[in-house]
Amino acid sequence: MGIDWCKNNISSEFPNFHYEHADIYNKMYNAGGKEKSSEYRFKYDDNMFDFVFLTSVFTHMYTSDVENYLKEISRVLKVGGRCLITFFLLNEESEKLIYRRQSSQNLIYKMDNYSFTKSNEVPENAIGFSEDFIREIFGKNSLRIIEPIYYGSWCGRENYMSYQDIIIAQK
Repeated sequence: MGIDWCKNNISSEFPNFHYEHADIYNKMYNAGGKEKSSEYRFKYDDNMFDFVFLTSVFTHMYTSDVENYLKEISRVLKVGGRCLITFFLLNEESEKLIYRRQSSQNLIYKMDNYSFTKSNEVPENAIGFSEDFIREIFGKNSLRIIEPIYYGSWCGRENYMSYQDIIIAQK
């Protein structure tokens, strides 16, 4: 398991790095999971971390899950702490590229007012969120987005930094 490898190879050298396995249900990745991400409380004290890193996590979670995780991230981050989180952000540019079928993630099925998926059968396969909504819930959770957002190539952009969209924020 990746968590065990990280504990043995990273935490043993850098004891300030923490890794924890959470048995969270996800139809795509952990159908036998015991806990709901929309209700999950991180098992860490308030104001414990300087940095939180999530890559390709929110691209597989429902709106209520993302809202809960951002609340928890804000809770466990120290004042001045930062987070780096990746998304599939839906905005005028990405929506236009999806419409033109240039995207590798065909996020065309509406899930709620804020999110779209590429699969009605297994929505967790890939989920994108309205950029306006993501900006709003970062603000509601006292997380200030450090501009610019680094937009990814997932939707067919010609200029990008990575595959997914990257947001860096500070509490």
